[in-house]
Amino acid sequence: MKKQILTLIGILILSLLLTACAGGATPSQAIKIGAIFDLTGPTSDVGSLYANGSKGYIEWLNANGGINGRQVDLISQDYAYDVSKAEQLYSQYVNQDKVVAFMGWGTGDTEALRGKIATDKIPFMSASYSINLINIEEAPYNFLTGTSYSDQMVIALQWVKEEAAKKGVPAKVVVFHHNSPFGESPVPDGKDFADANGIAYTDIAMPSGATDLTPQLTQAQDFDANYIVIQNVSSPAALLLKNAKSLGMTDSVQFICLNWCADELFIKLSEGAAEGALGILPFTADLSVPGAQDAAKFLKDKGDSLESQGIHYLQGWWTMATMVQGIKDTLDANKPLTGENIRASLESLENFDTGGVTAPLNFSPTDHRGNDAARIYQVKSGKWVPITDFIRSRITPKLRK
Repeated sequence: MKKQILTLIGILILSLLLTACAGGATPSQAIKIGAIFDLTGPTSDVGSLYANGSKGYIEWLNANGGINGRQVDLISQDYAYDVSKAEQLYSQYVNQDKVVAFMGWGTGDTEALRGKIATDKIPFMSASYSINLINIEEAPYNFLTGTSYSDQMVIALQWVKEEAAKKGVPAKVVVFHHNSPFGESPVPDGKDFADANGIAYTDIAMPSGATDLTPQLTQAQDFDANYIVIQNVSSPAALLLKNAKSLGMTDSVQFICLNWCADELFIKLSEGAAEGALGILPFTADLSVPGAQDAAKFLKDKGDSLESQGIHYLQGWWTMATMVQGIKDTLDANKPLTGENIRASLESLENFDTGGVTAPLNFSPTDHRGNDAARIYQVKSGKWVPITDFIRSRITPKLRK
C-alpha cells in the first residue's frame, strides 16, 4: 500500500512538472482575463453599456464551448473612473489572480498604466483610443480596436474643409471636450490639421457636472463658429445640443460628435435637438450587420434586445472578441499563454473580420492601431444614418507625451 501511495505521489508530481513546463494552466483550467469598468463614475452612461457588451460576450463564449473547450473567467470590478483605483485593481488582477490579458476603460487610467503593462507584458485593450497608446516603444502591449480619437478628429476636419469649400465659407471650428486626458487627446492633432489647412480652430473644456453650458456656447458664438466638434460622452453632449437649440445655434452651426457621444443615448437625451447632427462612428450604428447577430440573439434569449443596449454594447462585445482571438490563436499554435505569445498572435491578425461592425482590423509588430477609418453618420428622424462609406484619416497623427 505504501509503495502504491508513493507511486501515485510521484505521478502527481510529474504531472505538475509537465504542466509547469507547458506554460502554466492545464487545458481544463479557466483562462483568466482582468477588466475594469466605469459603472458609477462620470462616463458610466456609456461605460455601463460597454461593460454589458464585454461581459455578455464572455457569457456567450462560455455557453458555446469557451476557447478551445476552456472556460474564460472574467474578473472585473467598477472603478468609477478613478485612476488610483484602476492601478490598484490592475496590480491585484495581474499579481494575485494571474490574468493573462487585461481589458481597461478610460484614457487617464490606460495611459497611467502603460509602464506597468509593458513591464508585466500583459496584452491590454481598452475603450480609450488615445493616439499615445500606439507608441510601440512606450506601449508595446497596448492594442486599439477603435479608430483613434486623433484619426476621428482628422476625419471630421477633412469633411469640414470640403463642406466649407462647397459653401464658399470660411471654416471656423470649436472643439468642445471632456475636461480630462480623454477629452484633450485629439485636440493637438486637430489643431495641427486645422493650421495646415486654413481652418480657424480653438477648443473649450466642458466642466464636469455642468447643468448649463450656455456660457461655453457663448464663447463659441464670439468665435463665430460654424462647426462644433464634441469629444465627450452622451449626457453632456446632449445638454450642449439642448442649450445650443435654445440659443438658436443648431440652425447655423453643424455639430459633430466623435464616437463616445455618437450613440442612441445622445439622441434620446437631446430631446430632438440632435436632429441633423453628425457622428464619426468607428463602430456601426446598423444593428442588422452580420457581426451584430450573435449579440442580438444572446440578448433576445435573455429577454433583452440589442436595440436597447446599442452601439456601445457592440463596442464592448467586439473589443473582447478581438482579445479572445489573440488568445485562441496562441492556443491553436500550441504555445503557452504568455503575454509575449498573445501579443505575437495579435500582431499577426490581418483583415480580422468583425462582420461589418468596424472596418477590418489589422495589427503588426510595428503598428497596434487596428484601423484608421470610420464612417460619418447623421441623425435623421431620430436615427443614425450613414452618409459616407469608411473614410480614412489622411495623416499619421503625432505621438505626444
